[in-house]
Amino acid sequence: MLSVVIPAKNEQDNIAPLVKEIVTALRGVCSFEILYVDDGSTDNTYHVLRQLSLSHYPQLRVIRHAFSVGQSTAVHTGVHHAKGELVVTLDADGQNDPADIPELLSAARAYSPAQCFCVAGYRKSRKDTAWKRFQSRVANGVRSRFLHDDTPDTGCGMKLFPRETFLRLPYFDHMHRFIPALVKRLGGDVVVVQVNHRDRQHGTSNYTMMSRLWVGIIDMIGVLWLQKRTKIAHVVCEDE
Repeated sequence: MLSVVIPAKNEQDNIAPLVKEIVTALRGVCSFEILYVDDGSTDNTYHVLRQLSLSHYPQLRVIRHAFSVGQSTAVHTGVHHAKGELVVTLDADGQNDPADIPELLSAARAYSPAQCFCVAGYRKSRKDTAWKRFQSRVANGVRSRFLHDDTPDTGCGMKLFPRETFLRLPYFDHMHRFIPALVKRLGGDVVVVQVNHRDRQHGTSNYTMMSRLWVGIIDMIGVLWLQKRTKIAHVVCEDE
């Protein structure tokens, strides 16, 4: 089974169209579940999700945080509750295109779920403002230079990985931006697949430039420290 994990905060108007697209993209491709984690929304996000789950989509499961704890923690909650061997994450704003999920699954067929890997989406043609695209290029360039994470767009919310791989990663706030680097730290592979990127149709982003900048710098230093302190043992003989 594939678990589609979606962290959401105040995305009430984006839920129904996105769930419909996911079901359309995956029906007949694989068995799947859609797992939304409502991260303390103050709008009708949770009620919309519950109504869709009860009336239209039995594949849809909903988990609710009592208060907002951030996107990384919401992803962490979702993966821990996921039933699938493989997990794909999507942003709740609808800018990731579910039609790209089968292509990520195709790339994952080169591996078994027991292996450590990540298939990372790359938004080559982004539907953002010129200023936001510039910020992203700078951030991705700095990250790539220091962390060598083998991806040009680690900020893309669309990523596919084995559930067991994620559970081996160190958890910290904002870790979702560094999943490729953390997978490589374990000796795993990172595969990049170009994906579509769309305009946000409803609502506003929960992030600001300054919040992304400062936590990005601090967390990058932390991930770099983790990489330097990691040793991977290769067992060549085991007595039973």
